[in-house]
Amino acid sequence: MTEPATAEEVVRQFCTDVSARDPELLRPLLAEDVVYHNMAMEPSTGIDATLEALATLFVMFEGIGFEIVNLAATGNTVLTERVDSLRTARVEARLPVMGAFEVAAGRIVAWRDYFDIAQAGSLLNNG
Repeated sequence: MTEPATAEEVVRQFCTDVSARDPELLRPLLAEDVVYHNMAMEPSTGIDATLEALATLFVMFEGIGFEIVNLAATGNTVLTERVDSLRTARVEARLPVMGAFEVAAGRIVAWRDYFDIAQAGSLLNNG
């Protein structure tokens, strides 16, 4: 993989690589002190805690993907309007998500995802 050069490229690569469900593939794109805050939960601070949170998602879902609908970047900040696909043995849910990423030195230092937790539960429980 060629190293991404811009904040936008880092985030696009990250969103693509999530579908592999391999936390170690994501490690080179995350800063050691990254803060991942899925706004429905407590934030994960540090690369190991963030990768552990992602590993938990990868165990919960047989398939996961981030489809970027719109992306805006200014400086080191990248905003993504996404549709996240989460697949279990019995259902695939497509969840609208707004993500905010901050990138420094070619690595994500902050990642915040905003979505409707009630909608996510309904989609996953009812299909």
